[in-house]
Formats: sequence, structure tokens, C-alpha cells
Amino acid sequence: MTDRPEIVCLCGSARFVDELRAANRDLTFAGVIVLAPGEVDGPVTPEQKAVVDALHLRKIDLADRVLVVNPGGYVGDSTRREIAYARAAGKPVSFTDPV
Repeated sequence: MTDRPEIVCLCGSARFVDELRAANRDLTFAGVIVLAPGEVDGPVTPEQKAVVDALHLRKIDLADRVLVVNPGGYVGDSTRREIAYARAAGKPVSFTDPV
């Protein structure tokens, strides 16, 4: 491990919570600092979704790279927006499954 571990921001649909958790665990054991989407149970108001979405973009800002967790190649609208944001910020983006 180097002086400063790599920081990876996970992106992906909330429907893939188990896969996101597995990626988080695997990266953590590999010595990576992981920034993951906030887990929200139950209904979310539009205002709460806006806060969570904005906060996740700040996590992308902090990351060295982005890993999109996309089983079966699925990438939804929110994740597509996060990918575009990361690329515009010059962050490398990779995927767990082919797109």
C-alpha cells in the first residue's frame, strides 16, 4: 500500500445493493478507500433525492476514479449522469460488466 491509498467512487443503481456492497468489500480488502452511494431505505422525497444525488457528485470529485457496478450491463439514467459528470471532471471510469 502506498502512503495514500487510491480512492474509488462506486456508482450504480440502488437495485444492485448486494453487488455494490460486494465491490465495496473487495476494494476495501485490496487497500482502497471506497466512496459508495448512500443507502436509503423506504420512500424518498424529491428534495431528499436531490440532496443524495448532489452529495454523490461530491464523492466523485473526491475520487481518483469511478467504478460503475452494472450487472448485466445495466446503466440507468442517474448512473449515466454520474458517468458523464466523472468524465467531464477527467476521472477514469470503468465498469464491472460490459456496457
